[in-house]
Amino acid sequence: MAVTTYIVDKDGNQIDASTATVPANRDFRGAWSLSGSIISEDMAKAKEIFKDKIREVRAPLLEAKDVELMKALEAGTSTTAIATAKDALRDAPAASAIDAATDIAGLKAAWDTSVLGDSPYA
Repeated sequence: MAVTTYIVDKDGNQIDASTATVPANRDFRGAWSLSGSIISEDMAKAKEIFKDKIREVRAPLLEAKDVELMKALEAGTSTTAIATAKDALRDAPAASAIDAATDIAGLKAAWDTSVLGDSPYA
């Protein structure tokens, strides 16, 4: 008995995987959109997935900066650099490079390693 594998897009549409033209990259699978047997990425949805990944990655980074801030306040040292780093982390999901991306490669390139560290999409 043969087992059929189905691919389901973001809207719940499904097709037999053996008949589909599938994107080589699966990082944004949650943004796949089905048109006949062609699967493509919905860039608006891919950008939301990308921003959610930024929020996930930045959470522990912000927590670490909070600890640094408290230590600096207790020691009476400058907090300017810490506050600047926290602002950059908070602003990361609103980066203009994300909105400017027109394809998945451009979206992946929008990951700011200077703020967020290594890209999960490398």
